[in-house]
Amino acid sequence: MSEYLELYDYRLRVAALYRERTQALVAGEDAETVLRRFRAGKDDLFAHHPQSALDEAQRRHFRGLRYFPYNPTMRFVVDVDTSGEQTRQSVQLSAGASLTMLTIGHIHFNIDGEHATLSLYWLDLYGGGLFLPFRDTTCPTESYGGGRYLFDTIKGSDPLPAPGEMGWGRITLDFNYAYNPSCAYNDRWVCPLAPFENRLHVAIRAGEMNYQPEPG
Repeated sequence: MSEYLELYDYRLRVAALYRERTQALVAGEDAETVLRRFRAGKDDLFAHHPQSALDEAQRRHFRGLRYFPYNPTMRFVVDVDTSGEQTRQSVQLSAGASLTMLTIGHIHFNIDGEHATLSLYWLDLYGGGLFLPFRDTTCPTESYGGGRYLFDTIKGSDPLPAPGEMGWGRITLDFNYAYNPSCAYNDRWVCPLAPFENRLHVAIRAGEMNYQPEPG
C-alpha cells in the first residue's frame, strides 16, 4: 500500500479512538475505564501500524507507552476566552525551522491553588486546525522536554466538549490524555514545540510520560 494511504488510514484510526472516547464519556462511562481502553488502542497502533511514530526496530521491541496514573484532579471544564486580540507568531520546530500559528483564545484554570493560562492556537496550514501544546515542570525528567499536546485536530486528536454544552465556547481539558509529539520517539519526525507562553510553572502529572525504548 502507498505510504500516503497508510498515513491516511493511521489518521482515521486515531480520529476513531478520540471519537469513541468522547462518545463513551458523554454516555456516562467510567472515566478511568474509558482512558484505559483508549491507551490500549493507542498502544496497539504504535505497535503494529506502519505509520506508527516508532520505526520498525522500535516496534519490534515495543511493550507499551509509559503513562502517569489516572488523575481525576487533572480534568477541568474551562471557558475559551476569545476576547483578546488574535496574534500571529512563528513557533520553533524540533528540527530548528519554524511554523506560523494564530493565537485565537486563552484558557484559564487553577492547579493546586496556582493560576495557569494556556493559549489556544489555529495552525495556519491548508485547511487549518486547533492546536493546544504545553510544557510543565515535569519536563524533562518525567515527560518530554519539548512539551506535550492536548490536541491537534489536523492529526485527528480532538478536544473534549464540556458536559451539556453546545459549541466550543467551553471545553474540557483532561490532561490524562496529554501525549508526546512524534519527535519524542525518534529523529525522523519534525514537530512544533510548546511556545514560551504555554510553559506552565506547575507539574502536570497526568498523561504520557517520557518514552523509554525497550532493550533490544
